Amino acid sequence: MTHDAAAAPPGDDAAHGAAPDRTAQDPATRDGGAQQGAHRIDAHCHLWRLARGDYGWLTGEDSGDALAPIRRDFELADLAAVTRRAGIHRAVAVQAAPTVEETYFLLRFARETPLVAGVVGWADLSAPDAAATIAALAADPALKGLRPMLQDLPEDDWITRRPTAAALAAMKAAALRFDALVMPRHLAPLLRFLTAHPDLPAIIDHAAKPALAAPPGDPRHALWRAGMAALGRETGARVKLSGLLTEMPPVTSAAEAAALLRPLLADLLEWFGPSRIVWGSDWPVLTLAAPYALWDETTTLLLADLSPDNRAAIQGANAARFYGLEDAP
Repeated sequence: MTHDAAAAPPGDDAAHGAAPDRTAQDPATRDGGAQQGAHRIDAHCHLWRLARGDYGWLTGEDSGDALAPIRRDFELADLAAVTRRAGIHRAVAVQAAPTVEETYFLLRFARETPLVAGVVGWADLSAPDAAATIAALAADPALKGLRPMLQDLPEDDWITRRPTAAALAAMKAAALRFDALVMPRHLAPLLRFLTAHPDLPAIIDHAAKPALAAPPGDPRHALWRAGMAALGRETGARVKLSGLLTEMPPVTSAAEAAALLRPLLADLLEWFGPSRIVWGSDWPVLTLAAPYALWDETTTLLLADLSPDNRAAIQGANAARFYGLEDAP
């Protein structure tokens, strides 16, 4: 499949009761004290307008019927409705098309509303003019990072071979972050890349999409465990607690989802610690599996045993620090 979901990106839904706003101090990167009163942040959502014409994974001949529920426009008003119900006031809009034009499209939303506190865009890191493109995009302070769509590329080790040195230098010069849209088969190359570039802040989207619906003997399980443990141990990468419901067998309740995800969260806490886990929704791709409200309730149950500071860090403070959103409204 393509894009962010095991099958594809977001759909529509309604979100109900959210956990209250919490505050926390990230123990790994203290900035003078806990962010008292900080709002929760959805660190991974999408906005798209199909008439723009560059969402091949969603509208192309091979996109399939499974994506039909999200094969429509998702605009700012749609995002505002679901986040408002969940008590979330800031979000990071992440690219859903491999074009610079879509990045400019998302940056316009960031100028229109404080809800879009930052944008993770796209640039072809292998292009001869990549450095100039990145510098032009980064002239807008709302651009916080870039995300090549690694899961859709034919070479699993693309990230270690194709980006130009000038492109990576331009990202670092602009203080941009690297979002890694990867699956278990990409983790070994990702480790080599991040080890070679320890000064490039990185975050692993959707916890690298573990094969949660696969049988126990599936080789992806061993790839995921070994790869994520090594990334947690040997790099400073963060990991997003997002996009997981679309990787799971169908669930009918938040309690059922939380029970299935507790072992995964325990692994992430062991390997990355609470200061390097960042919560997001992957809306609207999320809605292929469940409403925003169910993921919000699942999160509340999943994090219930953590300290208030660690819950607040995962649900907002870590995203603010990683993406540089501390000064956003």
